[in-house]
Amino acid sequence: MEKTKNYEIRTGCDRGLCRAAVGRQDRQLNTYDWLADVPGNADSTDLVEVQFKHTRKGYYHNVNRLPLKKGDIVAVEASPGHDIGVVTLTGQLVNLQIKKANLKSADDIKRIYRLARQNDMDKFHESKAREHETMIESRKIAKALGLDMKIGDVEYQGDGNKAIFYYIADERVDFRQLIKDLAAAFHVRIEMKQIGARQEAGRIGGTGPCGRELCCATWMKNFVSVSTGAARYQDISLNPQKLAGMCAKLKCCLNYEVDDYIEHGRKLPSRDIVLQTLDADYYYFKSDILAGLITYSTDKRIAANLETITGERAKEIIEMNKRGEKPENLQADGQQKEPDGPVDLLAGDSITRFDKAKKKKKKKKPQNGNGKQAKQNNSKNEQK
Repeated sequence: MEKTKNYEIRTGCDRGLCRAAVGRQDRQLNTYDWLADVPGNADSTDLVEVQFKHTRKGYYHNVNRLPLKKGDIVAVEASPGHDIGVVTLTGQLVNLQIKKANLKSADDIKRIYRLARQNDMDKFHESKAREHETMIESRKIAKALGLDMKIGDVEYQGDGNKAIFYYIADERVDFRQLIKDLAAAFHVRIEMKQIGARQEAGRIGGTGPCGRELCCATWMKNFVSVSTGAARYQDISLNPQKLAGMCAKLKCCLNYEVDDYIEHGRKLPSRDIVLQTLDADYYYFKSDILAGLITYSTDKRIAANLETITGERAKEIIEMNKRGEKPENLQADGQQKEPDGPVDLLAGDSITRFDKAKKKKKKKKPQNGNGKQAKQNNSKNEQK
């Protein structure tokens, strides 16, 4: 028992989440290192994942065998100079992250120089303070050149020798003159990176209509194309305002459940099939795919005499129609018709029942002294 307590204190774990595995939660795309409390995990590889501004990450060799952990600020190799970043992952999970990043060349993996010193941090904060002003000025320069592009963000290298300009453009842009003007204005090495609208939303961040932080700003790294077919499979109204996210593109979450809807949709009959009964013909109106319920109407275009049945019951009626048989109605024998909507228990009550004014009680008028004396005399006479 004593050994267990000492191990928990040394590793920072208490039979739950490990502090060394969580790291700084204010970092975007934070990865929980579920192997952090495994002995020897940090020494299994010298590869380290380092994160920079927003969602930009890089992978580096810890050639000096520094005792690094999540949250450490390090100076890493860059071209030219060095950059400042935060360690976000160490150990065996870094190898899996490199496979996801498709880093096939060993030249893409540079070295970690050292833990950041005070003078490194001073230069780093000085460079970061210039980013917003640089972005505003660069937009003015691009507008003066008549370029159809939007510079969404600027990131200075840790030593201030290079600046990365992230831009969005619908078409190919010739920014050779722009690079010359930017270099002359800011006296740094210029690097241009084109990003899409989804990447811009991930860098800026925000809150989605679901009330949670954007997926692209928290955990999503790879963006998969989203089509309106995903909305059709889920019977979602094709309203552009509701289907679009913060980036003005189709929401990435439309792809999350589309596979389940496709699988459950295969269990339902086709929408074009008409169900024939003795009283009327029923046409497809709507369906609850995950619940396996289908609503039919006696009219093709409007909701008339709606009947909701299960997919199994609809298939039974289809087989009966193929044999030339027609049931009396859509509902199965002994099955009660489901109510069209929720039952209102207060439907017969008036909504103004609490607004009625209370009847005022009549106050008794105070009697004078003569009246009291008369009452006393009357009572004495009655006693006699």
